[in-house]
Amino acid sequence: MNANAFRHFYNYHFAENRKVWDSCLAALSYQQFTQAVGYSHGSVRDQIVHLMSVDEAWFSELQGVEPPEALPAVNFDDRKIIGARWDSVEQSMRAYLAELQDDMLFDKPIKEPEEDKDLMLWQVLLQVANHGTDHRAQLLRLLHDIGIATTSQDYIFYAYDNP
Repeated sequence: MNANAFRHFYNYHFAENRKVWDSCLAALSYQQFTQAVGYSHGSVRDQIVHLMSVDEAWFSELQGVEPPEALPAVNFDDRKIIGARWDSVEQSMRAYLAELQDDMLFDKPIKEPEEDKDLMLWQVLLQVANHGTDHRAQLLRLLHDIGIATTSQDYIFYAYDNP
């Protein structure tokens, strides 16, 4: 386990997020994007906002800054706003990861909440990436159910193309 391995795995995380955004969500109508779903965090929109907000919250904690407020639900097609915020979150995460050193992986950088203060950095990084995989899988199922063609998000395919 080393910092370069985490950077590689997060490149996969970012690439899969981008793939879902660019190739699947563009085909959705606003109604499909915001349609209420009685599973997990709800609509496709709400799933994406949740995924992005959790990434942002954990990486804010790692940087010792207060996470910004989550995006509120709005009554218009806000994909440009969400996309811009997601780009900003990714840039912040990439900046943090660029500075990541092997010896930092065993630090315990989270001060609050109490339940997270004993987590080592490598555990937080795995949690965030695994959380992303979970919610992308949920999104892909939602998209499939409304008739949108989806793709695999298996890490191994990314690894084949990005040794």
